[in-house]
Amino acid sequence: MLAVAQGGGKAVTAPDAVTPTTSPIARPTSSLPPADELLALLDGRRLSPAQRRIAHYLLENLPEVAFLSSMELAERVGVSQPSVTRFAAALGFSGYPELRAALRPIALRAPEQGFRGEQLAGNELHSALASDQANLEALHKYAADPARLARLGSDLAGSEPLSVIGLRMSAPIASYFAYGAARIHPDVRAIDTPGSPAHEALLQAKAAGGTWLVAFVLPRYSAESVVVLQNARELGLKTAVVTDVPLVPFAHLADVLLPVGVGSRSVFDSHAAPMAFAALLLQALADAAPERTQERLEAYEALAETRGFYVK
Repeated sequence: MLAVAQGGGKAVTAPDAVTPTTSPIARPTSSLPPADELLALLDGRRLSPAQRRIAHYLLENLPEVAFLSSMELAERVGVSQPSVTRFAAALGFSGYPELRAALRPIALRAPEQGFRGEQLAGNELHSALASDQANLEALHKYAADPARLARLGSDLAGSEPLSVIGLRMSAPIASYFAYGAARIHPDVRAIDTPGSPAHEALLQAKAAGGTWLVAFVLPRYSAESVVVLQNARELGLKTAVVTDVPLVPFAHLADVLLPVGVGSRSVFDSHAAPMAFAALLLQALADAAPERTQERLEAYEALAETRGFYVK
């Protein structure tokens, strides 16, 4: 559920928060089928797009990759050799040779069980969708105790102006939330530029009476977003931070930490669950001030009808 930091301290996560668990060093489990064994090796790892390209190549060409050098693998994938080394480290191995040694038993068992690259690639697509489905199912924990989300919605509704930030890959969800919030809240200020413009926007929001900042900080975590969170705390603004897991390095900067799972099985993260959660948060914001919400929505619909905003 909601992870709340009291008095500016570290965020405390409720026991029912869902946290992905990965061991420091990944080791395949030979009891699994080869396809699932390889997917388990990659599961839950925060990989860069270049590293995910390597992972996809590995998934489609395991019998070959398990006997390639790091330089040969880099040439086949079209990345640099250091990228291959960093990929192995991201999986928890001391280097590429150790990763290759772990892959060889899987590759050698694959022919016995009719394992083919095409089959594994297909499994990976199913696995990516299954990961999103699991993250969406986990959102039921928020719905199971709506009072906590309602309290946050009330706090956000009372903040005039209400600031919203999301940078880099988090920007689309922040934009969606800010757009929806502006339909039902009188003063929503979206911050989409880091550096001095962000700091100026927070200062102006604070001076105008704002009390809350909603921040979307999803992996890979934007360093600029963390700086903005630090500035918000210095200004005395409270922060509601939507991220992927409770144990993030900036948890102490959140007054309310909202962990929502992110799908990491594709080249780029899937934000299906965070987007759905943004809709839940908008609902809580709307429900906190129902009369204002209705008035603003009716005014917007009248304007949209008059100006022809939408195709009929």
